[in-house]
Amino acid sequence: LEEWRNDMYEEINSINQILPNTPAGEWDDDRDDDPGEKARAIRTWIRSVLFKIIRYKTEHQRLLKEATTLLELAVWKANLDDNKEGEGEREGVRTTRGSRKRARKEISVTSGADIVIKNVLPFL
Repeated sequence: LEEWRNDMYEEINSINQILPNTPAGEWDDDRDDDPGEKARAIRTWIRSVLFKIIRYKTEHQRLLKEATTLLELAVWKANLDDNKEGEGEREGVRTTRGSRKRARKEISVTSGADIVIKNVLPFL
């Protein structure tokens, strides 16, 4: 993220290097469609800044999605570990593979990860 910030800072400040050395262009009453070199430089700069913003926003969304998945898995695993400790108390009771699978599925649904993610994601 620091790299993104520095890159955007350089890009935004680059207009200060470009404009002083760019001629304004000459006004010609016969050519209203020519905005001049400074205007073209500014438009090019704006496109460049917007392109980088879109690129970094897309990358940020990808990182958030990855973080959300990892957080959800961590909450689910913590709940599984908590439930495994509780299973040890039921000695003498036979558990089948199917019942363990159902219990894992139920824990994934009721793990509370949706609540945790909803409250943590705004800070990422």
